[in-house]
Amino acid sequence: MKLFKNTDIENFSAEDVWRLYRNYVNNSQVDLISKFGFGEDIAIKAEKNFIFTKSGKKIYDFTGGIGVLNHGHNNEKILKIRKWYQENKFMEIHKNFFSPYVAALSSNIANLLPGDLNISYFSNSGSDANEGAIKLAYKYHEGKRDYILSSNISFHGKKLVASNITNSRETKYFKFQELVKSENFEFNDFESLSKKISQIKKNGKCNIYAIILEPFSASSLLSLSEEFLRKTRKLCDDLDIVLIFDEVYSGWAKTGNLFYFMNYDGLIPDIVTSGKSLGGGKASISAYTCRNKFFKKAYDNLRDATLHSTTFNGLGEETATAIEAVNIIIDDNYVEKSKRIHKFLNKGLIELQNRFPNIIKEVRGAGALNGVIINTDFSDRYLQPIISLLPSKFAKDEYAIKKIIVSSYISALYDDYNILTFYGSNKDLPLKISCPINIEDESLRYFLISFEKLLQKGTFDTLKIL
Repeated sequence: MKLFKNTDIENFSAEDVWRLYRNYVNNSQVDLISKFGFGEDIAIKAEKNFIFTKSGKKIYDFTGGIGVLNHGHNNEKILKIRKWYQENKFMEIHKNFFSPYVAALSSNIANLLPGDLNISYFSNSGSDANEGAIKLAYKYHEGKRDYILSSNISFHGKKLVASNITNSRETKYFKFQELVKSENFEFNDFESLSKKISQIKKNGKCNIYAIILEPFSASSLLSLSEEFLRKTRKLCDDLDIVLIFDEVYSGWAKTGNLFYFMNYDGLIPDIVTSGKSLGGGKASISAYTCRNKFFKKAYDNLRDATLHSTTFNGLGEETATAIEAVNIIIDDNYVEKSKRIHKFLNKGLIELQNRFPNIIKEVRGAGALNGVIINTDFSDRYLQPIISLLPSKFAKDEYAIKKIIVSSYISALYDDYNILTFYGSNKDLPLKISCPINIEDESLRYFLISFEKLLQKGTFDTLKIL
């Protein structure tokens, strides 16, 4: 029996990690990721928007940790508060004691959000937060309504309930067991939503208990219009449907406002979910925040007060970290910094689109979350040689060509320029540029210069069969 210690791990090679992954984690994950340059590297440390590898590379991280690194890697203020918490041996968690950290964090969030979005519950992942919000909405209607609606372009998590209401390409090719009754409507199409609600009735009455929306879809880099959101808000008021905004990814200044829905005065959901950067890049913490009347009816009584709880709800150090993370966002004016990043990147990307219109079909984004749609529409005489080289399991994937083309750009950015990017789990597969909000201008300029050099090569010179 061999039990590794942390000191052993410092000597691991990429091959050592691959072997352990194949035996004890996920063999196919090695087959997938090891084809990229970053799959061959071992990351040993990270700071700000940089990752440093064992081989001596300095990587520009433009993934933003898939949403968790608004504060950058190992933010000094975040590290300091966690060290302070540990050195003082503060209480982590005990259900018999009230947590001053839970109380303070919930109060801070209530003071930052509009209206009476006052009651917060803290969990671990965004999927947890969304499932908690759905459960509260169902309880609010006392189980008398059956359906929840979501958009046909959406991502709400990978747990079973969350995956039931997620309609991204990645999660729908295999149909998991339906744990909730859900239907979807066309993205940003109010007529489609209204029609769907009219179709779902019970004894002639509305049978929808909740509608869950992403005001800004991180997977597609598309936003819902103000008109759609306001009409949906009124519809939910008229029919007493709980309106949930999923801002797990788009919240906490990521998309140019504290939360994306706050771009529109007076527009308030009944529940908003958040997470990812709430933990400052060091804590696994998420939240749903609910308006008073909905929480009061669902849970605010002695019988139901603990109906929704978990062992790690409000873990002390995680909650203390989130308090610091939120204060940094406000004190360091992350909202304005996020807007400045968008202005800089959007301008540069549109200029590149104008220069390379055959490669960049579209530029999308908001705040520090931006991206491009790479043209993957080619004639059969160009595609056939590519298809013939694909393993049969990939050739069956209708998005295989798109994946290879976009992945080739991601791979080339990493191999040639030490830039780490990723693509969205949506049919358009946007190449996403997601950076920390405290990123320096030099890094933004470096990305645009490097991307321009890559675009000059063209798609077929960049193409790599993985």
